[in-house]
Amino acid sequence: MPSPTSADEEDGLETCVLKTFDLDLKESNIVTPSNSLKAELDGSTKKKYSFAKKKAFALFVKTKQVPVPSYEVKERRWRCCQQLFAEQTSIHRHVATQHAEDVYQQTASILKQLTAALRTPQSLTPTDRRSSPKDCLPPSQDVSAWLPDVSHVSPQELRSGQGNEEGEVLLYYCYCDLEDPDWVCAWQAALCRHLHLTGKIRIATEGINGTVGGSKVATRLYMEVMLSCPLFKDYLSEDDFKSSKGGSHCFPELRVGVFEEIVPMGISPSEVSYKNPGIHLSPGEFHKEIEKLLSQANQEQGDTLLLDCRNFYESKIGRFQGCLAPDIRKFSYFPSYVDKNLDIFRQKRVLMYCTGGIRCERGSAYLRAKGVCKEVFQLKGGIHKYLEEFPDGFFKGKLFVFDERFALAYNSAVVSGSGKSGLWREQWTKSSSGYDKSRSLCPQHPQHILKLKNLPGSVYLSDPLPSFHTMSCSP
Repeated sequence: MPSPTSADEEDGLETCVLKTFDLDLKESNIVTPSNSLKAELDGSTKKKYSFAKKKAFALFVKTKQVPVPSYEVKERRWRCCQQLFAEQTSIHRHVATQHAEDVYQQTASILKQLTAALRTPQSLTPTDRRSSPKDCLPPSQDVSAWLPDVSHVSPQELRSGQGNEEGEVLLYYCYCDLEDPDWVCAWQAALCRHLHLTGKIRIATEGINGTVGGSKVATRLYMEVMLSCPLFKDYLSEDDFKSSKGGSHCFPELRVGVFEEIVPMGISPSEVSYKNPGIHLSPGEFHKEIEKLLSQANQEQGDTLLLDCRNFYESKIGRFQGCLAPDIRKFSYFPSYVDKNLDIFRQKRVLMYCTGGIRCERGSAYLRAKGVCKEVFQLKGGIHKYLEEFPDGFFKGKLFVFDERFALAYNSAVVSGSGKSGLWREQWTKSSSGYDKSRSLCPQHPQHILKLKNLPGSVYLSDPLPSFHTMSCSP
C-alpha cells in the first residue's frame, strides 16, 4: 500500500505515535465529523479507516511541533492556537477537542489516496513493485493495517485444530531482501496471535522462514495474507506452502524473532548468498534423476551423487534410496563437512535435498562456491513436495519434522530406526550453555534411562545407536 506521505514525514511519525488510549476522552462529548465519513465507507475501505485517522492525527500534531536546532538538546514542545504545550498528552487532547474538523479533512484526503493506491498495484510492473517495498507498507509502528478481517469467521473456526481436532501445519520460506525485518517480526507476531496460530518464524534481511499450526481456516487466511503482502507477493506462490495434518497443538508456543540467517548455516549471508543457489528441479524431474541414478550398475563410478543435507537423525528414519547422508548433528556443520570431503564432490553432478527446500538454497550456494562440482541441483519444495506427488516413490521411511509430531509417514516402508521395535526417543532441555542435557528412553522399556550429553533434540534413533553413542537395551 503506497504511503500518502513523504519519506521525511514518515521519519517523524515514530516520535509522534498516537497515545489517545492514555487520554480520558469520551467521544460522545466531542464533535467528530469523521464519524459520519466512517459510516459512508464501504466494507473494504472501513478496514483502512482507523489507520487513516491515526495517521491524519499524527501528521496534524507534527505540524504543530516547535522546531529546535539540532545542537540543542531539549524536550519537544508544540504550539497551537497561541498556546504552548510541553506534554504530548496535552497537545493530543487539544487537537482532539479543538481541531476535529481539520483531522477529518486530512483523514478524508488520506483515505482517498489509500483507495486509489489499492487499484494501482495491478498496473505496476514487477520491477516497479520491487524497487521500493517500504513504500507499499504502513508506518512501522502500525501493523494492524495488515491484519485480515476475521469478522466473518467464528472464534470456534479460528481456534479449531487444537487438542485432538484436526487442523493444519504450514511450512514455507521466502528468500527476498527485507529492509525492515523488525517491522516484519512485529507484524508476524500480531498476525499469528490474531489468527490463533502457534509455531516458529525466523526473519532476517535475507527473508522469512516459518512453520505455523492452527485451524485450516486460520492457516488459509495466513497464506492469503502472505501472498498478498507487497513484500512477498512477487516471490511467494501458493505452491511454496507445504501443508500437513496437525494444528496449534503441534507447537508449545509461538516464537517469532529476527536473526542473521533464516536457516542457521553459521555463515553470514553476505559471504554465501541465497542468490547463487543450485538449479531447482521439480519433484517429477528429481524423480527421473533418481530413477536414472538407481538404474546404473555401479552408482559409485557414475558422475551423479545424491546428497541428503539434513542432520543424521533425520536421514536415520527416512531417506532417498542411494543417498549420501552426512554424519552431521546440525546444519551449521554442513559447510565443514563439505570442506573436509571436497574430493567426494569433485566433477560430480550433485542432487541435493532437504525437508522443505530451504537448507538446499544456501547449502547448494556454498557447494557451488567451492567450484569442484560439474553441476548442483536441488529438489524444489523438498521432501514434502516430493511425497505429495510420489508417496510411494524413492523416499523410504518417515519424514522427520521439528515439532511435537516428530515424524510424518507417507508410505509403509521402514528403514533402520523408523520402526517401533528397538526405537529410542531422545529428549533434551535447554540450559545456560545450550542444549546439552539429554536422556534416552526406550519405548519398550521406559524404566531404562541413560543420561547423555550433546545430543540433538527430540529425535528417534535406531537400536543400536551410532558408535559414538554406544548404548544398548535389553529386558
